[in-house]
Amino acid sequence: MSTGTQGTSTPTPLASLPRLASATFDFPAAVNVPLDDFVTTDSALVWLRNSEGMIGLGEVFSVAAQGTDRFHELRQAWNELLSAKASSDAELFAFVAVAFSHTSAHASRLVVPEMVIRKKGGDAYLTWLFDPESGIAPEADHETLRERALERLAVLQHESSVGHLDFPDVADVPTEDRLLVGHVSDEQYVESIKRGVERINSGELTKLVLARDAVAELAQPVQVSRILKELSVRYRDCWTYSMRGLIGATPEMLIQVINGTARARVLAGTLDRKSAPVADPDYAKRALSEDEKQRHEHQLAIDSLTSQLLPYVTHMDAHIEPFVLELPNVWHLASDVTAKLPSKDAPNALDLAEILHPTAAVCGTPTDAAASAILELEGMDRGRYAGPVGWIDSHGNGEFGIALRGGIVESAHRIRLFAGCGVVAASDPASELAESWAKMRPMQQALNL
Repeated sequence: MSTGTQGTSTPTPLASLPRLASATFDFPAAVNVPLDDFVTTDSALVWLRNSEGMIGLGEVFSVAAQGTDRFHELRQAWNELLSAKASSDAELFAFVAVAFSHTSAHASRLVVPEMVIRKKGGDAYLTWLFDPESGIAPEADHETLRERALERLAVLQHESSVGHLDFPDVADVPTEDRLLVGHVSDEQYVESIKRGVERINSGELTKLVLARDAVAELAQPVQVSRILKELSVRYRDCWTYSMRGLIGATPEMLIQVINGTARARVLAGTLDRKSAPVADPDYAKRALSEDEKQRHEHQLAIDSLTSQLLPYVTHMDAHIEPFVLELPNVWHLASDVTAKLPSKDAPNALDLAEILHPTAAVCGTPTDAAASAILELEGMDRGRYAGPVGWIDSHGNGEFGIALRGGIVESAHRIRLFAGCGVVAASDPASELAESWAKMRPMQQALNL
């Protein structure tokens, strides 16, 4: 049995694709309550912001991929699933998480849930995806389908893990919660940053993003649903995500596509709020917006995204000046980008996620040189950390964040946490180390560490 890092569902052979139908209903039960309340099982697929978004329960299809063609293989499986739909008007949704690097030993995955609860504003919907060959007639009257859907939803909401988050038994269960050194110690991280700065000063790179990890071992079994609720409440302006063991609350939107409009939120430049002076309302603006190192790092990130996106859109707007994004643990320099997609043959959300990944915000500049330096200097396999995570629907709409401020559940008592920092010529290794701990704070809080 594989762990949460690798993904835990057995992919469905493409030769036996289900012919899915769907039924969608108004769902008033979710209108006046936070959508977080419907995260009742550790295996729920989650995409939440400000108590709105999407939750998936159960599973009707999944596929895994690795290597250079991982995006292509996931997209191919998704397109074949759409082609096999039982009816042309069937509405399908998939949750997706892609490994950061093509060299990763960890699987990328696309999962189609059986039930999807969606909420935005005062509207909430329940979509049931099913194979008519299982005995459910899609032409049945609306009320009959609704009754059966609600019965099935009640079952899925109370199943503990439906087999998707089963982990090997742990022989040595810790007697108390503890945070341990991961693959990369503090000392190793500082050394890797020093070496990264040397490469930047030599002219090989302009920016390099280096990450590190830590391991949380818990005396009690990991409660993914509780962790997600903690993250969603504390970090409401972030996108809380859960995808088969990959969990977190990211502040960075790689790409959103809704009805022909693409949007992204780019972050680069970070300031820890824990060490901020009291009663100085302009501190973050001065320390970020007026700091040459922070502005340089941010400009590299925004240029990386806009240059990659520009060939695929008909119009683009981006902030001339970045703004300061305030989160409970840190401040970031942020820029929002909005673009219009062509009316014909437009790329979908997954297409654009592949085009844009990896951005300078999580890799560096130039991209190929930075990616090679990461493999040489970082000392670990990022897995799905810093890769695209989100959802896509059968109309090509979707949202993909970058899997940051989170971790990967590796066993019933173990979560590996990750954080990374952008390194430029002016970077100070000790400051970058402190920043990495600040970025792990959301998960530490959610774990009560």
